[in-house]
Amino acid sequence: MSEYIFVATDGENIPIIITTRRGLRNITIRPKTTVPHEIHVSKPWISSNASVIKFIESKRRWLERIFASAPVSRRVLPGDEIEFLGRSVKLIHDESKRANQFILHDEMHATLVVGGGADMFERRVRNFIKNEFLIVAKNMIKSAPRELWPTRVVAHDTTSRWGSCSTTGTMSLSWRLAFAPTDVMRYVVMHELAHRRHMDHSPAFWGTVSELYGFGVERAKRWLNQHGAELHTYF
Repeated sequence: MSEYIFVATDGENIPIIITTRRGLRNITIRPKTTVPHEIHVSKPWISSNASVIKFIESKRRWLERIFASAPVSRRVLPGDEIEFLGRSVKLIHDESKRANQFILHDEMHATLVVGGGADMFERRVRNFIKNEFLIVAKNMIKSAPRELWPTRVVAHDTTSRWGSCSTTGTMSLSWRLAFAPTDVMRYVVMHELAHRRHMDHSPAFWGTVSELYGFGVERAKRWLNQHGAELHTYF
């Protein structure tokens, strides 16, 4: 249990997770808007926890607005039809099956038959989407020049960023991009590949993003800014 709690005006008690990081100059706040809500804070070693709490309180209006606009998570149930990776997928539960079965009807429609017990249904659907997301992401990467390919690709569930690319060549992507239009997902992949050439957001970097993505890059970027929160609807 967190030692510090942010009490929202609606009465919600939101844990504050404080981490001290070497080399950090400023206090940074990362609200976790998926349930359960949390406030993650990174601080320099010289800053006290009391100063962190005071800083958080100074950002109360911003934090309240962030959590108030956060999407409400929906459960995924047998019989639901959800869209991911460019397809509308009907979810069916068949406890007699040990493994999932993905039935492709056409380019836009499919059925996912989920095996195992009912208590594992949501987890199995989530894991299937994550695995398929990585397959699609890796295929998108292969469309770029080989010298930009990452050494490793991993999927995470993050709220503060859609992707990152380290100096060691590891690309991290939010698997929730599976719920975005595929051209938006491709934009994030190309954005991170561009960091293999430019570890900044300079004009040269954005030029590389445009070069890799092609026509429509601004439209994809705009969609993500406007609708990104919606990608946390499920799970």
